[in-house]
Amino acid sequence: MSAFRYLEFDSVDVQTNLIVLIMGKLEVRKTRLNGVLIVKPITDFVDHRGRYLELYNEVDYHQAGISIKFLQDDVSISKKGVLRGIHGDSLTWKLVTCIFGSIHLIAVNNDKHSEQYKQWQSFLVTEENRVQILIPPKFGNGHLVISEQAIFHYKQSTLYESVKQFTIAWDTPEYGFDWPVVNPTVSTRDLGISNPNKPV
Repeated sequence: MSAFRYLEFDSVDVQTNLIVLIMGKLEVRKTRLNGVLIVKPITDFVDHRGRYLELYNEVDYHQAGISIKFLQDDVSISKKGVLRGIHGDSLTWKLVTCIFGSIHLIAVNNDKHSEQYKQWQSFLVTEENRVQILIPPKFGNGHLVISEQAIFHYKQSTLYESVKQFTIAWDTPEYGFDWPVVNPTVSTRDLGISNPNKPV
């Protein structure tokens, strides 16, 4: 894992000219990808019983400029070495996080009309750093479980329809994705065979 450099939320990365905005109860940080944001909810209470964390509050997010209406919540539970994605579509915003364990997350621009087409960025998302990644439409996202088990939570602005999604295989050479794994556990779909990528 030492060979991989993640975007650390609690440090300033001067090379990517990131901007941190504290908006009410949220910390919002820009990334190298236009439209992709790192969001950190401030409400996090820990005591002898465990942890209480607020994942979403519509008022707080709207005050921070994130006025997306989310319609569906989903959770995936996976063991170490499982890689899910890379998926996306032309309409859906996603707000993703890891509520248990640790994941290596990649977001990639799949908009053929964008100057950043095929550009991607990786993030370390864990139950400890508590970050959320806001992913716009026309972006794909995928994650690899790097802890023994992980629970991945995501909110969506549309109802799920797999037939409208594109799939980018995790090891597509032209993207040069950098995953900390050689032989992940993937589905047939995520090999990109049954639903090959079509830029949007």
